[in-house]
Amino acid sequence: MRKLIVVTGGAGFIGSALVWKLNQLGEENILIVDSLRESEKWKNISGLSFRDYLEKDDFLSRLTAGSWSGEIAAIFHLGACSSTTEKDIRYLIKNNYEYTKTLAAHCAAGGVRFIYASSAATYGDGRQGYRDDEDEIDRLRPLNGYGFSKQLFDLWARREGLLNRIAGLKYFNVFGPNEYHKGDMRSMICKGFEQIQATGRLRLFKSEKPEYGDGEQERDFVYVKDAVTMTAYFYQHPDKNGLFNIGTGRAHTWNTLAGAIFAALEKPVKIDYIPLPDHLRGKYQYHTQAETGRLRGAGCAAPFTPLKEAVRDYVQNYLIPGAYLENIKSE
Repeated sequence: MRKLIVVTGGAGFIGSALVWKLNQLGEENILIVDSLRESEKWKNISGLSFRDYLEKDDFLSRLTAGSWSGEIAAIFHLGACSSTTEKDIRYLIKNNYEYTKTLAAHCAAGGVRFIYASSAATYGDGRQGYRDDEDEIDRLRPLNGYGFSKQLFDLWARREGLLNRIAGLKYFNVFGPNEYHKGDMRSMICKGFEQIQATGRLRLFKSEKPEYGDGEQERDFVYVKDAVTMTAYFYQHPDKNGLFNIGTGRAHTWNTLAGAIFAALEKPVKIDYIPLPDHLRGKYQYHTQAETGRLRGAGCAAPFTPLKEAVRDYVQNYLIPGAYLENIKSE
């Protein structure tokens, strides 16, 4: 039997898609770790192939007690509080930073492959650029507590000399199936689909910067199917270590994204521009665009799905009535 692969956050958005991808690669000896509570995330893993499920606190206590000694090939650590509006910094430190440190230290001591989710939120407003160069990360200034918690671990891993043995993946704006449970953190494709179906219209934020028109703020949008292909690459190539952007290297405006959603639904474009909420002022990113030189330099040559094509696949094959809660496993 192959050694065990652990996926924390494995019932979540990117995590469940990663389990789907690992299944495609013939991997089924998988331990999914998450915190289900009263969420609907369990639907994301129903029908996927895996060995077992554990709650995150049970997993950590058993891991540090010596369970699975010598049995684990890799830990994909995707579990975190990913809310960019979370204000309880103490919770973020404990959940996103301290938990990750414990896992990383355990993997380093036992020779277990460790691949973890960092975030493009560490880049803040982008004035320091979007280079995934660990020598420059101390210059970054995240705009929210979530980005700060991810930045803390990146800095700790560099300080402890671990970045030459582990892979940290800075995901940009990932969208796709299995995100329905994320509430306000769902992508605009998911939320916009609901708005258009209900009203025929879609809401976007007005710009508060003169250099950007309304809806002309830009993001690097990444389809989850592409994101997990690249995540799995770092399991298949354990010699590729350090920080890597998981982004397309192209920025698209919210207006372009909105147009792709309307096109997928075969409806006319109707957009309402609304004021930026108070809680996002000073914390809103107007432009993100991954630099992908290190990713490609590491040999990861998988192509990214063009935005319009990815949105069409997501909308027509997953978000249409009758398919909204269908899992990515259906392929």
